Amino acid sequence: MCGIFCSLHVGCCGDTDNIHGRSNDTVYHKLSERLKVANAARGPDAQGTHHVRVQRTCSQAGEAQAPFPSKTCCPVLDLEFFASELRLRGDAHILQPHQQDGNVFCWNGEVDAHENDGAKLFQSIHTLSAMDDLPCLLGRIEGPYAFVYYHAESQKLYFARDTLGRRSLLIHKPSVLNPYFLLASVSVGDDQGYVMEELSTDGIFCLDVGQLYESKEITQHFDNSLTCIPRQVDRQILTFAKLNRVNTALPPDVPPLVPSLDHAILPHDLAIAVDNLIDHLDKSVMLRVQNIPRRTSSEKGRAQVAVLFSGGIDSTMLAFLAHRHLPLDEPIDLLNVAFQNPRKIQVQTDGNIGAIPKREKKRQLKAAEISGAIKESPSYLVPDRVTGLQEVEEFRRICPGRIWNFVEVDVPYEESQAARAAVEAIMFPGRTVMDLSLAMALYFASKGVGRVRMSAAPDDYQPYTSTARVLLNGLGSDELLGGYGRHRTAYATRGWQGVIDELQLELDRIPARNLGRDDRVISSHGKETRHPFLSLTVVSFLAGLPVHLKLDPRLELGIGDKMLLRLAARKVGLLEASMRKKKAMQFGSHSARMEPGEAEKRGDLMN
Repeated sequence: MCGIFCSLHVGCCGDTDNIHGRSNDTVYHKLSERLKVANAARGPDAQGTHHVRVQRTCSQAGEAQAPFPSKTCCPVLDLEFFASELRLRGDAHILQPHQQDGNVFCWNGEVDAHENDGAKLFQSIHTLSAMDDLPCLLGRIEGPYAFVYYHAESQKLYFARDTLGRRSLLIHKPSVLNPYFLLASVSVGDDQGYVMEELSTDGIFCLDVGQLYESKEITQHFDNSLTCIPRQVDRQILTFAKLNRVNTALPPDVPPLVPSLDHAILPHDLAIAVDNLIDHLDKSVMLRVQNIPRRTSSEKGRAQVAVLFSGGIDSTMLAFLAHRHLPLDEPIDLLNVAFQNPRKIQVQTDGNIGAIPKREKKRQLKAAEISGAIKESPSYLVPDRVTGLQEVEEFRRICPGRIWNFVEVDVPYEESQAARAAVEAIMFPGRTVMDLSLAMALYFASKGVGRVRMSAAPDDYQPYTSTARVLLNGLGSDELLGGYGRHRTAYATRGWQGVIDELQLELDRIPARNLGRDDRVISSHGKETRHPFLSLTVVSFLAGLPVHLKLDPRLELGIGDKMLLRLAARKVGLLEASMRKKKAMQFGSHSARMEPGEAEKRGDLMN
């Protein structure tokens, strides 16, 4: 995991401050320093900065016009590259940005588990016969990535995210008020100094810096200097250049029902699909948990891998498969978060006796907060804590010899509110109520600070901080396997065709929904999240399956939703997990609707 920051700013050849990133423009200078600090948090092991200056000779500069500083100064476009590193591959730190022959590369992604993939990929790009071959190279990368590459000879800047957008990269385009260009893995929140947006995953972007310089006006001519290069190249077989489409074949008129997960004899094609899913997912997990380097010898015997763990079928399946591929003497941390939610506690304590009007309930809740009554009786027995505790016991039965650290991350109300401003800044440009609910849960879970139970005694706990810097996340299974209620609704209204259409819509919008936000939030702790369900190989396999092999909306919840995954879990021995019903993370952890009135809130937090 790395943090990337790249900026392009107008300067003057006589302004030596620009070389060191200390622009005379106070707003730009302060903003760039804050952005470097924010992106350094993603890569605490090493950080580096490099500048490239694009300019004509001073004799040519007399014709310079605004916004260049003056006609007596040689105009300069100052490109600054900053990168931080969280070392999770290779035997040693390799400082970014990578540099050779004037070319500069900042990389945040996964190519090879055995060496520094940024250095390896930089050499591959550097040796391309032409930059037109870049899409072919990137189209063979299965793992997640975001990158910035400056090609010195052509004076062009290339940047992109992978087709699913599994790594964050934000962009600010020059404007009259903010006449500079910015790329960053994470922002500093809502700020007048920029208009940050998620970089589209539609293609590979190329900014012609040389052309922009010649235009003399970066604000007006920026869009003309920016192009989007298609990922797919004609007549080239590029396995990962684009996402496969969902299989549109309708099932037989009356597909056979699987009335129970215990059904001994499955239809032949479904039985094969179960085995194939286990194989694909097992390989995906293996690639994401093996060969993680230890920082120090003192980490031996401590967890290298953690799972964002609710006890639901997705996280349980990932934890079980990780168990297959990690040394038995290495613990696995199961990070389970629970929030002290005043609104939930009030309902649990008092219910709604006498159907108290909502306005009066809010007044009573506020009075309880002020009096401290809530603080005296916190409750962390949220739905995800209950299922998590149940599932860790199943693990201990079927995976003997493994230490499972069930890390109870309890978040007091005051602590969650104190962190709210920081979380809102990290998740930006995500800004909705739902963004905040999910980001809060991920922020505290990934921090990994909690307690573990040492024995069956009620109060036998020990404080615990997870050392794992790789976190497995089950995101993607609901979208690919039909785990949402809207898939059942689609079937009820439009039959199997409706389900197919909904699955395609889910796949199309994965890049624009949660992944960038989740990456920013989790990485703020110097951790890297990995998504085995979103391996492009797994995505391709599941997209290609006929719809009736993935789910069956005719069956009850806990069987028909994500039916294929439930059958797979059952086959590997996860009997209890295979039957659990879905709970959204924000509701399972009680991170949603914490304030009086939040049950009614919708939309944008920043309005």
